[in-house]
Amino acid sequence: MKAASTFLLLLLLLVIADADDTRQGWQWSWTCKSGKCVKSEFPTTYLSSRGYANVTRCSHAACRLTCGQYGALWPRPTGPTTIGDQVVAFHPSAVRFDLLEVGTARGPREFMAACTQLFLDNLLLECGANCSVVPDTEVNVNIVTRSQDLSLDWSTDETYTLDVVSNSRVNSVTVDIRAETVYGARHGLETLSQLVARIPVPVSPGRGRSSPRKHVLIMAADVRLSDAPVFRHRGLTLDTARNFLPLYAMKRTLDAMAASKLNVLHWHATDSQSFPLESPRVPQLARRRFGAYSSRQVYTPQDVTCLLEYARLRGVRVILEVDAPSHSGNGWQWGEAAGLGQLAVCVNQQPWRKYCIQPPCGQLNPTNPSLYGVLRDLYRDVLDLFPQGEAFHMGGDEVFFACWNSSAEIVDWMEARGQGRTDADFLQLWADYQATALRTFDEEVGNSNTPIILWSSHLTQPAVIERFLSKDRYIIQTWVPASDSLPADLLAKGYRVIYSTKDTWYLDHGFWGSTVYHNWRVVYDNRIPRKAGVLGGETCMWSELVDNQSLDSKVWPRTAALAERLWTDPETKSSSAEARFYRHRQRLVTRGIRADALAPAYCYQNEGECQ
Repeated sequence: MKAASTFLLLLLLLVIADADDTRQGWQWSWTCKSGKCVKSEFPTTYLSSRGYANVTRCSHAACRLTCGQYGALWPRPTGPTTIGDQVVAFHPSAVRFDLLEVGTARGPREFMAACTQLFLDNLLLECGANCSVVPDTEVNVNIVTRSQDLSLDWSTDETYTLDVVSNSRVNSVTVDIRAETVYGARHGLETLSQLVARIPVPVSPGRGRSSPRKHVLIMAADVRLSDAPVFRHRGLTLDTARNFLPLYAMKRTLDAMAASKLNVLHWHATDSQSFPLESPRVPQLARRRFGAYSSRQVYTPQDVTCLLEYARLRGVRVILEVDAPSHSGNGWQWGEAAGLGQLAVCVNQQPWRKYCIQPPCGQLNPTNPSLYGVLRDLYRDVLDLFPQGEAFHMGGDEVFFACWNSSAEIVDWMEARGQGRTDADFLQLWADYQATALRTFDEEVGNSNTPIILWSSHLTQPAVIERFLSKDRYIIQTWVPASDSLPADLLAKGYRVIYSTKDTWYLDHGFWGSTVYHNWRVVYDNRIPRKAGVLGGETCMWSELVDNQSLDSKVWPRTAALAERLWTDPETKSSSAEARFYRHRQRLVTRGIRADALAPAYCYQNEGECQ
């Protein structure tokens, strides 16, 4: 038997993974029984220089690869899925791609070529530093896409089919991925990467000393599945204003999103604490003494362009949020010095509890005509960077009427127009601001078709929303508890809704005040309705207590639980997904994501024993 033998279906069975110390002479082995990988002990077998030993036991990672209907796949496919128990050893250097019918257009072919390289990069990460065993198996991946369209939005077709067939006679595996768009094909490659596991090859120690561990990859070699997401919007809100997040941290987040088939990064870029988004037409907004924490903690237009392309190659669109008219303080103080009057009021005002929900305070001044000229320039800069027609999030939450009521300029303006100082009067002022901001945005776009997203607020209450916000134009992102009827009421009125259920999908809860931490099971088990108008949902990572050092562990792997809820929306609950979720967490760690631990190692090794 050749040392680099090809098809060795026995290779899976010979290899021992998760070994604690090969010198102790024992290892764990796992066997798939009734959809669970069951652990047992057996003696160590070493790889000699002449070939592989014939051992009929396997590692946990290898067992999980083909055990149960869905093996190690995350999220679970929605269509018919068959994963056989046949596996084959291979090396990433032996993978070949044929981009069939991707088209002659340069864009789609370049996109898929970049996706195949990302796929190979993930294989190498899975195999690790000592991926030195090179079987002579060839893996031929054929990718067929039907559409030349590279746009990524709520109408994008993300469906795909995947077939993996082995041929032991010629030592090869053929993979066929078929999709309508390049984004569906990208998902197919992601699924293929999850049909792969690393297994260590124990090498016989020399005289009195151990040899370095070697690794080889194995692939499930008898697979057929079809897949498509249930919800069109599967996202994560990421706040970079309260604590600045470097670009590389955002890219790392996008890598984890791609691994989980999430498709929207909702970028909450600005807030009252800081305005780190650089605007060429309004540079004062991000200058250090006004908006940014420092001259180095800003996002330049080049950074934004880089992030958009990085995200797109991973099947993720970026929706930018510039929160207003509330949550707008630092960054807006320069108006009077520039001869534009007060662009914002209550900025950094104390005691803060009298003027806002959270310090520092600040709200835009809707009675200042110069404000809309600044917004016009800011909107133009945003539109120059983002794809035409991409949705824009205008924020719109937590307007604090006491702030406006404390401004003599605003109160005098309202009185001159016969308005009082009741909640209804300030609600109308808020609605007037929103209408003017939208008109300003549309004048820069040149049309009135761009979807606008707003957070749920007093302005979106069922009793008043139809007076102020067009259901044809606005999408409401609700952040109410699961028991609240607001989303259902808005859907009944014909509005489109994105769910961010605060008592399940707010990832900052449990770290401040009387809030409760929502573990991955709570995230997974929160269901939203499948009905017209429901675009999908997002987890939310507000960054008061998050920076680059703690980002990964607070977002991951909990947001991956949302990914399966929104991609698959299974009837089953988290308990049935536990083994696959544990494996996906390990996958994220392998890819450089510092995902939080889920359970003791015992629970990983003894499937179902900790439920």
